[in-house]
Amino acid sequence: MGEEFNLDKVFSMIERVLGENPKSVQGINAIYQYDLSGDDGATFQLHLTEGRVKAEKGAPAEADCILQMSVRDFKDMLLGNISGTAAFMSGKLKIKGNIGLAMKMEKILRQYDVSQYI
Repeated sequence: MGEEFNLDKVFSMIERVLGENPKSVQGINAIYQYDLSGDDGATFQLHLTEGRVKAEKGAPAEADCILQMSVRDFKDMLLGNISGTAAFMSGKLKIKGNIGLAMKMEKILRQYDVSQYI
């Protein structure tokens, strides 16, 4: 993996980018939880409320949608090397809770070129 892919920085970037363009998350009021496994794994939550976005490390609140995958697969998904659907179908991504919300988040993140950040 290396130090260039830092989950704290990635979630801060997601919070900042979505916060700068709240239109993409308008109308979504949900808590997404990412349970990321591996050497550098951690749990993060994205809280979307009234167009505002807040990223938090850990699981301080009950999530509406929990996405479980390895850090490596998460990076590949962010870079567009694998779609969320393909990751789910191949067993690399497990979803608990509202699957519709997971599909919405993938669509939102696809709008941005995150390769410059990771």
